Amino acid sequence: MRAKIFAAVTLCALLLGRGAHAGPTETFGYGSRSTAMGGAVSADASDVSANYYNPAGLAAAKGLTFEAGYLRTIYGLKMNGRDNFVDPMRGITFGLVAPGAVGPVPFAFGVGLHLPDDRVFRVRSLDQEQPRWEMYDNRPQRLFMSANLALKPFHWLEIGGGLVFLAATRARLDITGQFQVSNPKESELRHEVDADLTSIRYPQFGMRVHASDKLRFAAVYRGEFQLTLDISARLDVQANALGLSVPLLTYITTNSVNAFLPRQAVLGTSFDPTSALTLDFDVTWINWAAYKSPVTAVNATTQFNPPEGFPPSLVPEKPAPTVVIPPKFRDRLVPRFGVEGRLPLGRGHAFAIRGGYFFESSPIPPQTGGTNFVDADRHGISAGLGVRLHDLTAEIPGDVKLDVHAMYSYLPERLTQKASAANPIGDYRAGGTIWSLGFTTGLVFR
Repeated sequence: MRAKIFAAVTLCALLLGRGAHAGPTETFGYGSRSTAMGGAVSADASDVSANYYNPAGLAAAKGLTFEAGYLRTIYGLKMNGRDNFVDPMRGITFGLVAPGAVGPVPFAFGVGLHLPDDRVFRVRSLDQEQPRWEMYDNRPQRLFMSANLALKPFHWLEIGGGLVFLAATRARLDITGQFQVSNPKESELRHEVDADLTSIRYPQFGMRVHASDKLRFAAVYRGEFQLTLDISARLDVQANALGLSVPLLTYITTNSVNAFLPRQAVLGTSFDPTSALTLDFDVTWINWAAYKSPVTAVNATTQFNPPEGFPPSLVPEKPAPTVVIPPKFRDRLVPRFGVEGRLPLGRGHAFAIRGGYFFESSPIPPQTGGTNFVDADRHGISAGLGVRLHDLTAEIPGDVKLDVHAMYSYLPERLTQKASAANPIGDYRAGGTIWSLGFTTGLVFR
């Protein structure tokens, strides 16, 4: 009986979990130019990518801008030398910036979107004992959409902010009918699933200060969010065995945080030593210590009063409540570096070459006990090219641009040693590589 109950709840979770691959902006960047520069663009981005990196930069847009692109990520993550076959991520990116003015004050409105090309988002909950790549398997796989507004009250100051939109899941599962305890295949059960996606939002805002024509500083804040998966199930059946019919009523509730992004604060600077060269540096504080465990907490209550003579071996057991072990993640600082060199091609055309680097130390403590959140430090190296063509035709009074990028992430192998030799998972080594490739094309109407 217990197996039947859990099978029903699992089925409900799988049905809800058919949404998947989503915008991995926090992990793999947004926009080819910014990603190619290692994401170190909080004081530099004024294109569509500012919708994520720093909404204040939208106020410096040169004109109405449309951008679209594509991102593809391929994992090579391994445990004990064996590929874990972590699902690749791919999706379309889109965004716009619409500048204007209120009297003498310039402003701009921006929208950024990463739309997966096969699903909207994925919800997945695993046992805490089961090893999983916590930072790359499920957490980044979600839709990203943001809307922002920026102002430039002074020639040296830009401010902006907005909201990022996500969805959480709530569902109810009802099962009724006749259940044959001794022969489950002859059971007649009916089920009803009622699911609801509820919108959740978190704020982001930033500012950029122009200390001079060549030097800029920036500060950005991003709020905390969590995607929740809450399922309630009611099993109301007649349990039949040995000619006896006994009412069975069971309530099960499951609660989990399917994806969690902690608060972030970014400080950045951008410097142009010459008109053809830009150097960027960012440092990001991420509040991973507030991380919520993705493990599903299960609670069940059962009302079952068997009559005299009912076999004790057929009395269903009450599932024990899940004891969720606190993850105890650690905060971390992420340094990022970026460089861009530009070469004028005449008639307003230009060519750019870019590079970047970042280092993410793992926030996950040694997994010596019952949990198995697999992770390793990450070194990210990125590169990219860009071309901007000015006033190609009279019908397009502005710029056409194309940017491409590639990012290589190296995760040095990390050894996990269990405190107990009786641990069923045992010791393991984990590491690998990740490739991320993409392009962005756009129009800038001046």
